[in-house]
Amino acid sequence: MKNLTYAQIRQAYLDFFRKRDHAVIAGTGLVPEDDPTVLYVPAGMFPLVPYLLGEQHPEGTRLVNSQRCIRTVDIDTVGDAQHLTAFEMLGNWSLNDYFKEEAIEMTVSFYVEELGIPIDRIYASVFAGDDDAPIDDESIQAWKKVFAKYGIDAKVGQDERIYTYSKEENWWELPAGGPCGPDSEIFYDTGKEKCSDQCGPACDCGKYAEIGNNVFMQYQKEIGADGQVSYKPLGRHNVDFGGGLDRLAMISQGKDSVWETDINLPFFSKIQEMTRDSELTPDEQIRSQRIITDHLKASAWIIADGVIPSNKERGYILRRLIRRAIRHINRLGGSHQEIISEVVPIIIQQFAPFHPKLQENKASILDTMTQEAGKFDKAMTKGLQHFNKVMEKQPKEISGEEAFYLYETYGFPVEVVTELAQERGIQVDLDGFEKAQQAHKDLSRTASAGLFKGGLADDSVESRRLHTATHLLLAALRKHIGEHIYQKGSNITPERLRFDFPNDKKLTPEQLRTVEQQVNEWIKADLPISSEEVSKEEALQRVPFAAFDDKYGNVVKLYKIGEGGDTASVEICRGPHAKSTGELGHFKIVKQENVGAGVKRIKAILEPRK
Repeated sequence: MKNLTYAQIRQAYLDFFRKRDHAVIAGTGLVPEDDPTVLYVPAGMFPLVPYLLGEQHPEGTRLVNSQRCIRTVDIDTVGDAQHLTAFEMLGNWSLNDYFKEEAIEMTVSFYVEELGIPIDRIYASVFAGDDDAPIDDESIQAWKKVFAKYGIDAKVGQDERIYTYSKEENWWELPAGGPCGPDSEIFYDTGKEKCSDQCGPACDCGKYAEIGNNVFMQYQKEIGADGQVSYKPLGRHNVDFGGGLDRLAMISQGKDSVWETDINLPFFSKIQEMTRDSELTPDEQIRSQRIITDHLKASAWIIADGVIPSNKERGYILRRLIRRAIRHINRLGGSHQEIISEVVPIIIQQFAPFHPKLQENKASILDTMTQEAGKFDKAMTKGLQHFNKVMEKQPKEISGEEAFYLYETYGFPVEVVTELAQERGIQVDLDGFEKAQQAHKDLSRTASAGLFKGGLADDSVESRRLHTATHLLLAALRKHIGEHIYQKGSNITPERLRFDFPNDKKLTPEQLRTVEQQVNEWIKADLPISSEEVSKEEALQRVPFAAFDDKYGNVVKLYKIGEGGDTASVEICRGPHAKSTGELGHFKIVKQENVGAGVKRIKAILEPRK
């Protein structure tokens, strides 16, 4: 096993696939642009969805990158040895190019030859087959071939090298339908004892660590009007590989957790040093220290990408992360002011070489966390007031729903609620708390699945029209309000658009009418919409106000609304759009809001033409 640093593994991966004709593309920001379907980029493949669906990528059919991700669904599982909220995912893609055999061979070659992972510690899982699709024998044969290359006679079955599992474990698809297919995961045997005779890669006991997954998109999932699901050949094939960089660093460096690797240890050990005084058990203490480490890191990444704490959507996730970190700091008897001021700069220092926005926004990151910590102190006070009101009703027991409300709304750990209740001689329905918490998790997963579904499957006429209207809105704002205006954020659903932009004051009613009128004039002119691929340098010369230039590759797509002297807008974008502005109908601004210091938000709709 080679002992490689986080940075060395990252670079080795990009170099390995570059030598195999993959174009190295830039990762995107954490906040999906023009996409209301997820709060944060949850996986490396997400920004490439249009190309996985068939659009031609300007860099070709073989791609590779390292993408920052925020995984929000399982925040409550953080605290063990491997799970993180914020992480980089290494990814390589084949867009109707190579398929299973070559993909699996390259994955294993990188792990064994570049990282030095012993082949006898590697296991695989493939799709077992069902009524919808046959067993993935092509992947099985590919695995047998690659194992044989290294002298292992691989077999399929329990206690063998290759395991087969159902759709639950080895299939990727979207709830709303679309391209889908089997996946093949690669696991590292940590050397721990099996938890039972049935222990295998799908077991979560910790013996096997998943270190990568090749998704093979070769089917089309269709849902009929009656709700019946069917799977048909896609007519093309894609490979989407993803592997967590932190886990690979943990394995390469022989560490027991991702927090002890060279990239995370400097700030994790500082947190341990500053939270030593505690009456908690060692296991409870290490779990809290890991949660603090993870959540401060995730919060720094998110704030650097322009998000501020709030009670809605992305801002709520950020608020929850910061407050949960503060709650565990308090639990360990630490000072959140001191930990923020001393630990967060180390986090920034560690990751700034890969993500310069962290250093550029250092002051904002520290200030935002400090302010949110102060607000949480006030929330604790309000939480106690709410608890006292509950006690005035003289309950015989604190219900599980009430305990969860105190936890979710005010950040009260259930242990604190239990202690407060016991002081008054009553108990807490802990089973009810667990049920309420699980119901909340299930709802979050359902909501996340619904959001994820929309972004990949929703290519509706309404969304295309509103996306096009957003370009016109930006152009009208720059023309009539000022050239300081650019897009800070955008959220589009089939019903409305939401557009954030920098401006010191809210627009006056007269200014709003002028902007609205300008957009409708362009719509009435029925301007054509065209696109072209140009170099990034040329694009940034033609679109000097591009706010997201750090995420683009070397070749980008320019969308132009109008032509010649009637050009209304030229922007870097991936689409989708209407064919001409005449399709849009009537543009109407319905609301203007303040969303932060110097940032304004416009919400607008498209109505049938008047």
